Amino acid sequence: MKRIRLTIAYDGTNYCGWQIQKNAVTVQGELEKALCRLLGRETEVAGASRTDSGVHAMGNVAVFDTDTRIPPEKIAMALNHFLPEDIRIQESQQVADDFHPRYCESVKTYEYTILNTRVGIPVRNRYSLHVCRPLDVCAMQEAAEVLVGTHDFSAFCSAGSQVKSKVRTILEASVAERDAMAGREIVIRVSGNGFLYNMVRIIAGTLMEVGQARRTAASVEEAVRSGEREKAGPTAPAHGLMLMEIRY
Repeated sequence: MKRIRLTIAYDGTNYCGWQIQKNAVTVQGELEKALCRLLGRETEVAGASRTDSGVHAMGNVAVFDTDTRIPPEKIAMALNHFLPEDIRIQESQQVADDFHPRYCESVKTYEYTILNTRVGIPVRNRYSLHVCRPLDVCAMQEAAEVLVGTHDFSAFCSAGSQVKSKVRTILEASVAERDAMAGREIVIRVSGNGFLYNMVRIIAGTLMEVGQARRTAASVEEAVRSGEREKAGPTAPAHGLMLMEIRY
């Protein structure tokens, strides 16, 4: 047997998240069905990030074990033949038998994209949140810097999380304006060693409130210190979020 690592990109619009569920279409479910057709047997996949319903990915990572004779680097193309068009394997390679995408030390990077224009652009609806009110990028950046470092992020975690510790390390939190043909785009970029349930979406919702002058950087710092969910901002909609990459 050998362990194969997959780098996966997908449009999350039509899926109830990554994790396989009964009576729901998920990315993991589609991937396991495709592997069954390719390899001729049921094959379980372990993923790095259990993205929520509607969240997209450019570089999620998953592994599976197989005794197939297909060369590891050829599996990506072969598997894409059986996958829907909104899921694509970018790369496949053999890794050590003890490599696990969720438990090995890594840095995950997410981006949340905001289309900050007076009128929405329909072709951007799937991948960005439209906000018509102008956002103050400088104020958002100042508030984002408060989040960098190792903190208890209880205030930025939705109810229902089962984790024992809510301490996480944020290595980068930035807000930048990006030139785009569609108009003004603002990108919130967050990198860290792990994230809580809905953490990046709550960060995005909080920073948007800063950009609209509804809160200050000091209030974000207070939210972190308090550990109280009600001190942070709302959970931003899923469709603006993209898992960009996972580095091991």
